[in-house]
Amino acid sequence: MSNKTEKASAGVKKRGILETIWRYRVLELMCLPAIVFFFMFSYMPMPGIWVAFVKYNYRKGIFGSKFVGLQNFEFLAESGKLFSLTRNTVLYNLAFIILGNLVAVIIAILLNEIRAKMFKKVSQTLMFLPYFISQVLVGLLVYSLLNYDTGFVNEILVALGKAKWQPYSDPSVWPWLIVLIHLWQQTGYNSVVYFAAICGIDAEIIEAAKVDGANAFQRIRYIILPSLRPTIVILILFALGGIVRGNFGLFWNIIGSNSVLYETTDIIETFVYRATMSDFNFSTASAVGFYQSLVGFAIVMLANFAVKKIDPDYSLF
Repeated sequence: MSNKTEKASAGVKKRGILETIWRYRVLELMCLPAIVFFFMFSYMPMPGIWVAFVKYNYRKGIFGSKFVGLQNFEFLAESGKLFSLTRNTVLYNLAFIILGNLVAVIIAILLNEIRAKMFKKVSQTLMFLPYFISQVLVGLLVYSLLNYDTGFVNEILVALGKAKWQPYSDPSVWPWLIVLIHLWQQTGYNSVVYFAAICGIDAEIIEAAKVDGANAFQRIRYIILPSLRPTIVILILFALGGIVRGNFGLFWNIIGSNSVLYETTDIIETFVYRATMSDFNFSTASAVGFYQSLVGFAIVMLANFAVKKIDPDYSLF
């Protein structure tokens, strides 16, 4: 009797799942391109992780190459730079995440308070444009501004009777410069997400607050910011997953192979790139990528656990 009951309940569940799938078929069809994209570029390459545990041989392929265990992971540890590289990568990304989201939220709120539609659209466009500039062009722009001989900044300093500045010989200034350059390029794009979230707030709530006498700062504090909190938490959790993955394009095109600046600008990606390009050891590069993925996964899980303890509604799962 119990077997028949279990089979019946299983059949009901199966029909319920099929009915749900059929009911939301239009939404599923809209999601299909994203599903195919992530399946092809995120899940299908997963077997390639095996490269991190072998001494890769071009003729034998990934699964025919000699298994060497954790030997490839010893590369960073034996270099003596594992701590400094991880420190630089994590600290830069923390600055990018915290300052990037803070500035993006502020800009989104300010744009929302602007009443002139034309000025708002022009401002959004101008702030969004740097996101589409190639990192190579960003590197050239920075060099044109800061190089010692003909840089724009030094030309101004000379015209003012000041001594020339040598930023490419001073490692201490580059953490500030790189964070500033990153904010200039990414803030416009990040603010769009928050601006869209603000536009999704019920206008009647804001109008009711105006009628009750709430000024702009009170509306921002008690309505807009609480409404943005879920978006902020989710975006930060997603960003934490890549906290040990540096922006290779930004760092390489700005710093390049200037060894004088490695103390404060060398991250995992740039170090591995230089090492692998010298001996073409793709197994080592794969091992480092796997290390970054594990650390990023652990950080996301810990951060999500902390958020779930504080407020379960804002956690990812």
